[in-house]
Order: sequence, then structure tokens, then C-alpha cells
Amino acid sequence: MKAALSAVELARLKEAVKARLSWETALSDEELRSIVEAELFRSEAVRALTAEERRAAVNRLFHSFRGLDALQPLLDDPLVTEIMINGHREIFFERSGELFESDIRFESRERLEDLIQAMVGQVNRMVNEASPIVDARLPDGSRVHVVLPPVALKGPTVTIRRFPARPLLMEGLIERGAITNEAADLLRELVAAKYNIFVSGGTGSGKTTFLNALSQWIPKDERVITIEDAAELQLGGIPNLVSLETRNANSEGKGRIGMRELIRASLRMRPNRIIVGEVRGEEALDMLQAMNTGHEGSLSSGHANSARDMLSRLETMVLSGAELPLGVVRKQIASAVDVIVHLSRLRDRSRRVAEICEVRGIRDGEVELATLFEFEEEGERDGFVLGGLRKREAHLHTEKLRLAGIGRRASG
Repeated sequence: MKAALSAVELARLKEAVKARLSWETALSDEELRSIVEAELFRSEAVRALTAEERRAAVNRLFHSFRGLDALQPLLDDPLVTEIMINGHREIFFERSGELFESDIRFESRERLEDLIQAMVGQVNRMVNEASPIVDARLPDGSRVHVVLPPVALKGPTVTIRRFPARPLLMEGLIERGAITNEAADLLRELVAAKYNIFVSGGTGSGKTTFLNALSQWIPKDERVITIEDAAELQLGGIPNLVSLETRNANSEGKGRIGMRELIRASLRMRPNRIIVGEVRGEEALDMLQAMNTGHEGSLSSGHANSARDMLSRLETMVLSGAELPLGVVRKQIASAVDVIVHLSRLRDRSRRVAEICEVRGIRDGEVELATLFEFEEEGERDGFVLGGLRKREAHLHTEKLRLAGIGRRASG
């Protein structure tokens, strides 16, 4: 909701509150709100506002000091999953899967830039014209992606991806129709038996949510290390958990710690499993080598349009960082990855498991992929896509299940 005050009046009121704060000691939220209300009601402009507009103006001023300014109402809405800022006068948000344009505005580009610096500074990151792209996160775990001019032509651009306070577990995904009980039972057994699982999907398809859900089945006595660009995973119930996050270079171009370095460092930390939030480049080779060298049961994700496309993208990622014959790369992938779970966001905005595929080795020089489950559409009703996962083939590679004492799937 708009504060119904002009940008000039809001700026004047902020300066008035700042002047009061300059001689105040540390204030509680209640004391700060009282000062904001006092300054607001001294303003001539407030007389033309309705009671609701006055409350909105008080909240806007308060959040400019204690929250995230104009964005705070969107961040306080639990149904808002994404906030997209295309410059200081253009803000969109996604609520319950539907996109809206907000009537919220920043009073100036400078105010938005100040807010960006505050957000990235909280996690010791830096963004400027020399280094105009950065990933960060908010204290509540929301992911922040920033692009500044001159790269962003319309002005500072910010995308905030939010996650629920309580991560959605597999039971919740089943209730929403994202996966069937039968497919979930198979995945539970595969995680327990330490199969290496790769989750693929497009932007916003729910890869991080699905990794969280899979992790609920990791035995509590295992040591787990997570590696991410910006920490998003919310792994509950794992006592022996270490979370690692990449670091950007400093203003002198030094001190960068990337995914490759973190994966290599994690191997010296005695992990039972490694979870790489998302592989995007040459670190894919290190991830595959970790899976191949005793760190079974590892999980990771990546952007792709299908399970088969994920294999091709993994090949490209590995080749970008190593001069290896394609045949060698494919053998690495075939021996490291056991199962690929592909997620899709359908036209009704629902997120579904589209296919679960088993990697069966190399045939005729290519990685052989078999579809165990596949989403089958059955039409549409009231704008919702009908259908579900259908079993296609039996799971063949059951050796790990047998060794783990899980024999129910061995017969297919």
C-alpha cells in the first residue's frame, strides 16, 4: 500500500527522525515508532490522510530505519514468494504463483542503492560499478540477486527469492500433488541407501525445496556438508551439519573462494554426504569426482529442461573447466550419478515432478537413461492441469539397496 505522502515529504520526515535519533541512545522498536509517529503528526501533509494511510506512512518511515524500507510490507506477507525490482519506480511480486505489479515505489534511485548496499553488506558482500553483479541473502534466508548499472539499463535491479519459514517436506509435496506416494517411497529408499541424486529443473521449479525434502531422509548419525553460492538450504534434523558459502573477491580482486575450492575443502572434513546447492560451471567435475570417491548419497541440482538435458549440461560444465575426452566425461557422469529427478513448473503455475530417471551406464558411447516415473497429463479442469506420475520401468541398479538392507525394490 502507498504511504500517500510525496517522495519529498517522506524524505523530509526521514531527516527529521534522523535528527531526533542523533541525540537519542539505543532505542527499542516501540520508542522508535513513537518518534516516527510524533514527527509524522507534526506534518501538515498528514491532515489530508485517512487513518489507514497514516498507518501505512508510519510503517514506511519505521521500516526505513529498522526494516527494508518500501519492501517490508511485501517481506511481511508470507504468501509472497518473489520480489522483482526493475529500478526504483518499478516493483513486481509473485504471490501464490501469480505475478502482480506493486504500487510501492522508492522515492529515489539513491535510496534503492543505499538499501542494496545494506542488504549485501549484511553478508560481507560488495557490489559496485566495477563489480555490478552479486548474490547475497537476507537474515531470513531469502536469496538476493543484484545487478547494477551500467549492466542494468533501467537502474538497480534486485530479485529476492523467498523461502517458507518452515521448509516444505515430502509429505507436503505429496499433498500438493507434486509427487505420488509410490515415487516418494522409492526416493526415500534411494536416499537411505546412499544413491547419488541430481535434481534438475528450470528457474522457479522448486529445486531447492526438493533438495530440502530429500534431506529429511538422511540418517541422523551422518556428517553432512552443504556448499552453496548463497545459503538457501534449510536442513533440519541433521545434528552434524556444516554449511559452506562462496565468497566474492574484495575491492582489490583478491580473496575469492568459489565452489571448486569449497568442494575440495569439504573432502578434508570427513563428510558422509555432500550437498551442492546448485552446480553452474566447472565445479561440476569436482562434484562428480566427490561422488565417485566414497561420498555416496550426495545430492545436487542444476538448471535444465529435462533429465536428458541435465546430462548434456553436466558434460558442458565439466568440459568448461577440464580438457578431457568426451568419452571420459560421460564415464565420470555415468559412474557418479545414480538418479535424476526433473521438476517442471506447469502452465497452471504448479510445480510437479516431471520424471525420475535412472542412469544405467554407457551404451554406444552415450550415457544410458531409463525413465522410472514420468508425469502424464490427463487434461485440464478450472485452469488446473490434471495428471500424475506414472511408473514406466523398474529400478534395475539395486545393489546399494541390498547392501543397505532395503530389498523391497530389488524385484522391481
